[in-house]
Amino acid sequence: MIFLRYESFRSYLKLYPITSALLAINVVMFAILELTGGSLNNLNLYRWGAFVRYPLGDPFGLEEPWRYVTSMFLHIGWEHMLFNCFSLLVFAPPLERLLGHVRYIIFYLLCGVAGNFLSLMMTKTSELAELSVGASGGIYGVFGAFLHIVLLQRHKLDVASRKTVVTILVIGLLMSVFIQQIDLMAHVGGGFAGFALYGLMQRRK
Repeated sequence: MIFLRYESFRSYLKLYPITSALLAINVVMFAILELTGGSLNNLNLYRWGAFVRYPLGDPFGLEEPWRYVTSMFLHIGWEHMLFNCFSLLVFAPPLERLLGHVRYIIFYLLCGVAGNFLSLMMTKTSELAELSVGASGGIYGVFGAFLHIVLLQRHKLDVASRKTVVTILVIGLLMSVFIQQIDLMAHVGGGFAGFALYGLMQRRK
């Protein structure tokens, strides 16, 4: 079972430096949000880099393109932050080992950007701007990569790990559909990007 973490804190930092850095940034940015107005305050989220879905005013989000990335490190409330950090902590390390540190950070960021982009494209034309934050696009990219392995490279995963990947994806997508606050398209976009990017990176390797 590759998703069970046996490493000590020091070993985890040494083996998975990119995942450790992503977790640290998430925690630091959440602390900053809480200290400067709260993580539930839309104006505060916007100030610190939330992604803005506003199809009429900026159809491709190019006026402030950095928000595609900065929004990946912001979270709304403790539950949102802890759930995403737990997912990163447990499920991302095996992928960092598979891809290598440099390709992994490129992969993670591209999946997050893809999730935000699909969310923007699928937003109904509206006069109202909507904010989107969270690491879910990158995390679903990780799950998308493992889905690629489950379907096309089964020999790389044991049976328990394959079942875990499928179960998490099914539960996650069901939650995304039925919980209104969750950005379904960001999850789908990140997942599809992860599936495709992992295949491309493996071919180049």
